[in-house]
Amino acid sequence: MASIDEELRLDEEENQRELAFIRERIPFDAKKHYSDQSILYMMDLIVDYYYTSGILESTEEEVDIDLEAVTDYVCRKAKEDGVTNFDPEYVLFVVQADLDFQEQNL
Repeated sequence: MASIDEELRLDEEENQRELAFIRERIPFDAKKHYSDQSILYMMDLIVDYYYTSGILESTEEEVDIDLEAVTDYVCRKAKEDGVTNFDPEYVLFVVQADLDFQEQNL
């Protein structure tokens, strides 16, 4: 069994792989518009959406994810947190790339 420190290190490595994956796939304008910290923040909000929406508890073999609903959630939560520079058009690219990463790493 891995220690908590080991699990945290593995989570951080996974986050960095996902961040690099997302950066490869989003358009140049989105790349220059958002810092790594902003994308990591979006990744956290995307996970939060999956937990709060009940998607993770689904017993269906295949679950349809409404990318626009995820994007709206990320933008709304960011605004609630005082982060106002999240353009839904760019966030949608991050949400799609995040989903692609998750599908490739099942």
